[in-house]
Amino acid sequence: QVQLVETGGGLVQPGGSLRLSCAASTTIYRINDMGWYRQAPGKERELVGIIGRTGRTNYADSVKGRFTISRDNGKNTVYLQMNSLKPEETAVYYCNMNIVYFGETWGQGTQVTVSS
Repeated sequence: QVQLVETGGGLVQPGGSLRLSCAASTTIYRINDMGWYRQAPGKERELVGIIGRTGRTNYADSVKGRFTISRDNGKNTVYLQMNSLKPEETAVYYCNMNIVYFGETWGQGTQVTVSS
């Protein structure tokens, strides 16, 4: 069983920045798409962005120009750099990886709170 470990969440003021990381517990298996999702209280989980193995990215319209996803294939790690954060982006952020032989795998989630 492969586990995803997320780090980097916390409290940040509006307009501030945070960087989330998510590492898979294996470097043996190939990982295709890696993504970030978020779920605010009382709302459904939504896609933030996805990065393919070659680095091609796709973002939700609401975060374009402010969030950046990157990955390190050697470490099987995905990152989410979040700038100009807004209070309405307070949510639990989850990473997701499509791991060969294991399929869709989710992290445990990390809380991001944007508040003054």
